[in-house]
Amino acid sequence: MNILFMCVANSARSQIAEGLARKVFPDAEIQSAGSSPSTVNPYAIAVMGEVGIDISQQFSKSIDTLTPKFTAGLNFVITLCAEEVCPVMVAQKAKRIHWPIPDPATKEPLSESEMLSRFRKARDTIQEKLKQLKTEIAK
Repeated sequence: MNILFMCVANSARSQIAEGLARKVFPDAEIQSAGSSPSTVNPYAIAVMGEVGIDISQQFSKSIDTLTPKFTAGLNFVITLCAEEVCPVMVAQKAKRIHWPIPDPATKEPLSESEMLSRFRKARDTIQEKLKQLKTEIAK
């Protein structure tokens, strides 16, 4: 099974989803990508470390860098954008799922504890949705 998570910057939500999904679906090939990749957000790395998942070696990728083998075998394309326009991946066989999760990264000045709270909420929401997806796939 191949699963792709996408958002714009591929720095927070999709990186968190990639890390969590590797634990939930250990036999699947999991990747994440974005339409305007940047760098993995340090808060994403921190909140994933809190649940014992190290994403510090993950990196932001463009959807253009995904291999044809991976994209041809896609089973699920999951977009995580809420307030911004999500990138589009054309994959004929893949089921498209949209989880509109607000971007925890913000340009407004927030304290470290406020930022961690936002990232934890995104992580926990994604984790719950992944559990639901696993249950649906098992049916």
